[in-house]
Amino acid sequence: MTELQNRLIQIRRELPPEVHLVAVSKFQPVSALQEAYDAGQRIFGESRVQELQQKHEILPTDIEWHFIGHLQANKVKYIAPYISLIHAVDSVKLLTEIDRQAQKNNRVISCLFQIHIAQEETKYGFSIEEFRDFLEKGAWRGMSNVRFCGIMCMATFTDDREQIRKEFRTARDLFEETRERYFKESKDFSQCSWGMTDDYPIAIEEGSNLVRIGTKIFGSR
Repeated sequence: MTELQNRLIQIRRELPPEVHLVAVSKFQPVSALQEAYDAGQRIFGESRVQELQQKHEILPTDIEWHFIGHLQANKVKYIAPYISLIHAVDSVKLLTEIDRQAQKNNRVISCLFQIHIAQEETKYGFSIEEFRDFLEKGAWRGMSNVRFCGIMCMATFTDDREQIRKEFRTARDLFEETRERYFKESKDFSQCSWGMTDDYPIAIEEGSNLVRIGTKIFGSR
């Protein structure tokens, strides 16, 4: 058993059974992903299309690839044939293109809405007001090749744990409000993707069931 595999197994033991682990493998070599795979990991998160393409061609076919970074609409076509979940749908333009490319590939692609709850302006995502307005207008109802699965967010990069908790709680409240109002009949709308290496224990306490952990598994890049 390698050090990487020991770290991965320890993290998985600590997670509640309802919480799924996305191993954030961006910038990591294929050999590191293979180590994690050999220890039973099947969900990997990438944030660059070209890097994802290369890894997808080499690694086992039963991996669930999650795209976790900012995705440009003009690059959706490259990952549409196989991507399992797109975490960061941050605009109507992107969502429309995902629906179009999924249709071309005869697929339904699972997606999460990215909500901007952090204080940093550099973070992507719908503001809460924009998200509510988008849902109310209802154009998404006609997107038959997109599966709406939940919400993703990132907390402010800060040492203030209470601020992080407050932001994750805001995301959880928005998720519950959205599910109740628009997706009450949908079993698919069930994913809460927040929490990374530094804050995932708080995220789980605040409703996350999909945590994105990289450094704690693979070490610093």
